[in-house]
Order: sequence, then C-alpha cells, then structure tokens
Amino acid sequence: MNFNFKEIATASMVLFAVIDILGSIPIIISLRSKVGHIQSEKASIVAASLMVAFLFVGERILNLIGIDVYSFAVAGALVIFFLAVEMILGITLYKEEEPKTASIVPIAFPLIAGAGTLTSILSLRAEYHVENIIVAIIVNTIFVYLVLKSSVRIEKFLGKSGLGVIRKVFGVILLAIAVKLFATNINQLLNQ
Repeated sequence: MNFNFKEIATASMVLFAVIDILGSIPIIISLRSKVGHIQSEKASIVAASLMVAFLFVGERILNLIGIDVYSFAVAGALVIFFLAVEMILGITLYKEEEPKTASIVPIAFPLIAGAGTLTSILSLRAEYHVENIIVAIIVNTIFVYLVLKSSVRIEKFLGKSGLGVIRKVFGVILLAIAVKLFATNINQLLNQ
C-alpha cells in the first residue's frame, strides 16, 4: 500500500474542483424545486461507484480502442483547463440540456461523475497511486453527500457572491493542476 497524504490531498482537490458541487448548488436547487426530493444517498453511492469502476476499467477500455493513458491524460488536462477557464471567467463553453427529472441520471451522472470527472480520474491514475485516488473519491463523495443534503442552507449562508468567489478560487487551482498534468504527460507521450 502506497498511501501518501500529499497525493490524497492533491487528488481530492482536483476532484473537488472538477466535480464543482458548490458551483452546482443552483442546478441542484432548481431540480429540487421542479421535482421535489433528491435522493442524496443513492446519487452519492452511484457517483462513487462510477468513479471507482472507471478508475479500474477505464484504462482497459482505452486499450481496447487503441489509446494509451498518456494521450488520455493530455486530453484530460485540456478538458480540465477549459473547465477551469469556465470557472474563472464565468462563461459557459459547454451547455448541457436541463434534465427533466432529478434522479440518479442527472445528479450522479453527469453532474457529479461526468466526463470531466472521469477524464480527471484517468489523468490522475497516470500520475498517482490507485489507493490514494480511491481515498480522494471517498472524501469527495462524502462532501458531495453533505452538500446535496444541505444545499438550500449552503446557498443561504454563502449567497451568490460567496459561491462565485469559491468557484473562481477553485478555478485557478484547477488551471494550475491542468498545466502540471499536461506538462508531465506530454513529456511521457513524446518520449515513447
């Protein structure tokens, strides 16, 4: 076992920034007002299961279609870069349709375990030990669950400006991580 606090902390921050559950509070509140109750436990468990499953079989799926982890990590770094730009500048580069029901599908996937999260998990796998990434997934799942349970209170407490500040701070952190991920994996890719 290669547990490393620094790797766990970095992976947790990457996932926290990519999942952006605090930035999703307005979407969660909108869904809750449209359909009533959101199953926080079920959404959290399904999202965590998807992330852990992708951590283990994602690389095999890539190998099946002929893509190596370094190429995917570079592509993931670019996706993370654009997510960070969206967070910092407050613009929307990618627009998803608003879901009709608040079940596992819109909350667990794609809101929590979406393309950006799954890409980040494989990108992290190229650089960190699997057990540290699993701990980071668990930490984020617990946080997601707590946010889903108390989203209305959090929105009232932070207000729109508070949520905006948090989103921008994590956007800058995410941007720095994307640059580091890109630099590390592009070297590996070019040296093959």
